[in-house]
Amino acid sequence: MTTLVESIPLEHVPATHSVHVAVFRDVANSEFLQQQLLSRNQDFEYAFIDASSVISRLQVLSAVYKAITIQLGGNMKTPNIHSEIVCSLSSTNNIAEAYRRYGITPSTRDIIIVKVLIAADAAPAGDQGRPRARNVEAHLQEHVEGTGVPFSDEVLSGTTDWAKVRKYYKLNGIGWLDGIKDESLKRREMEMLVLGSMALRGL
Repeated sequence: MTTLVESIPLEHVPATHSVHVAVFRDVANSEFLQQQLLSRNQDFEYAFIDASSVISRLQVLSAVYKAITIQLGGNMKTPNIHSEIVCSLSSTNNIAEAYRRYGITPSTRDIIIVKVLIAADAAPAGDQGRPRARNVEAHLQEHVEGTGVPFSDEVLSGTTDWAKVRKYYKLNGIGWLDGIKDESLKRREMEMLVLGSMALRGL
């Protein structure tokens, strides 16, 4: 049976934290999902990411790793680890701007959804943690009105709004980047620039 939610082990992340990611395209109820976040409905405590602002798996997982590190260090500046993930995608410290640019809006059509299960939610032993991951999948299937697709670079390449990414990460007017003719090479170079911008946030 194909699963919608991918459980992803991250190096240097403690066993108390498990990461689960799903991608939905053509979502019809984004306004409802956003409203659950705004009303602080704990059943909907996820990182809802607008996929149009994302270019790769690595970008998302880098934000997840950074948010987990911030949470473990007790340095969160947002309500929970999931909102911290959204903010970790940003190249600036403006929290409201990060929510607007990378979080879900009523008009969002393609969504990357991340759930980090922590401590009591995710048992350190793998077998004990799996039922919780299945609960996440069942909850998303019930409440997200969209088509589940793999969390892959191939899928994300079809959801990226390059004009938006270039604007958000200040990639316009970079002569050497614009001069690259090989699209796959240009994408890799842009990914490195985006990751660099994310890493430098707050320094």
